[in-house]
Amino acid sequence: MMSAIWSVGLMTGTVLDGFIDVALLRTDGEEIVEFGPYELMPYPEHINEMLVQALAEAREWQFADEDPKIFAEAEAALTDAQSDAVKALVAQAGLKMSDIGAVGFHGQTVLHRAPQPERIGQTRQLGDGQRMHERLGVPVVYDFRSADMAEGGQGAPLSAIYHAALLKRINTGAESAVLNLGGVANISWMSAAGDLIAFDTGPANAPTNDFMKARGLGKMDEDGKLALSGTVDEERLASLLTHQYLAAAYPKSLDRFDFGPEMADGLSNADGAATLAAFTAGAVGKALDLLPARPERLIVCGGGRKNPAIMKALEVRTGCTIDRAEDHGWRGDAVEAECFAHLAARTLRGLPISFPKTTGAPKPLTGGRIAR
Repeated sequence: MMSAIWSVGLMTGTVLDGFIDVALLRTDGEEIVEFGPYELMPYPEHINEMLVQALAEAREWQFADEDPKIFAEAEAALTDAQSDAVKALVAQAGLKMSDIGAVGFHGQTVLHRAPQPERIGQTRQLGDGQRMHERLGVPVVYDFRSADMAEGGQGAPLSAIYHAALLKRINTGAESAVLNLGGVANISWMSAAGDLIAFDTGPANAPTNDFMKARGLGKMDEDGKLALSGTVDEERLASLLTHQYLAAAYPKSLDRFDFGPEMADGLSNADGAATLAAFTAGAVGKALDLLPARPERLIVCGGGRKNPAIMKALEVRTGCTIDRAEDHGWRGDAVEAECFAHLAARTLRGLPISFPKTTGAPKPLTGGRIAR
């Protein structure tokens, strides 16, 4: 049995906010022993520009034979930047790299295509685990999703087993679920019998961010001010909520571009932002209808919890008590990075990271490649 190790987790979301989430966690892959430091570290602007280009070219590429040239360039740059972020956080914690048991390196998702009945899914993250290992000198776990998808799974969400560890830490049961609001929203819930269920509920921040950029209003709806000043187009919202994805059975997953800003076409800036925020919340409400029992409380992590328009809409449109991660001693911005620190420890132990009711894997599956 492996004792608890210090593991570093890395995450950069699909909203491309220009930051690297990097977190230290002491864990044996089952229990969370200690939360270490966490930082949001900025990418140099030229790297973020490369990633924006890589995402755009990936949408044209669509898993064709040859990679766009930008992939290799962006992969090397982001790997080096994230390696530097690991070194900086470890030093900040007063530790040496020799104190670190693993790094969980998710990489940058540039394209994710869910499986269909006639074909397995495909996913692509940019990130060179071997290159990072050579720079850091510690085991690096990377490419977390491919093994699951090769077995017919969705490859997402992978956060469920870490969310379960967080819920266990606060001694809550089936009355609570964890909702992560990143570019896409996903939910994790565990029944009283220990049955773990997770899936992507719909979009979260991505459509609003894209809407703001398309209309020249900035990168995001800061503090939800624009949405709060507008009125939800209830007729438009009702129509949007009939989308077939929302009623589909789990397991299921999304690419960040599956729902876009065009959902608000023809609406004013304020009403468009309000309607997109309400759609995020309404999609969560539809997701709760799919669970075997409806939770009474949602504990919200990820950047969307900072948008009061989305948080208010969640309360109205789900009927649940809506808590922020911080209400329970968690760090809402750090949860995804911590998750990959936790998954790295699980991978070193050969423990599963995906399950039949989280990704649709045929059985509990280990995942992640190890560079060491």
